[in-house]
Amino acid sequence: VQLQASGGGLVQAGGSLRLSCAGSGSISSIKPMGWYRQAPGKQRELVATITSGRGTNYADSVKGRFTISRDNAKNTLYLQMNSLKPEDTAVYYCNLWDTNWVSYWGQGTLVTVSS
Repeated sequence: VQLQASGGGLVQAGGSLRLSCAGSGSISSIKPMGWYRQAPGKQRELVATITSGRGTNYADSVKGRFTISRDNAKNTLYLQMNSLKPEDTAVYYCNLWDTNWVSYWGQGTLVTVSS
């Protein structure tokens, strides 16, 4: 299994970005998928998760601004980020599971929000 995250970049505060995480190999369609982030000097934290039934969970800091979605047919996870703030600056990591219930992490994609 390999994961390829993309979509990060530099954006001004108030702007939007859409992250994608494409998985190759035997990606599970029944396990939750998630996005996490790690800012400089801080621990990795949960951003959002989505179940196989499309149930979602968000960190309080991103509720109402970010939307997580998944396309099982394409083995792809998405994160639409709107109204970005400087405090959203971090490396964003995707987390998916394979059909043997082994967890995998993407390589990370950097999001930088300027004020």
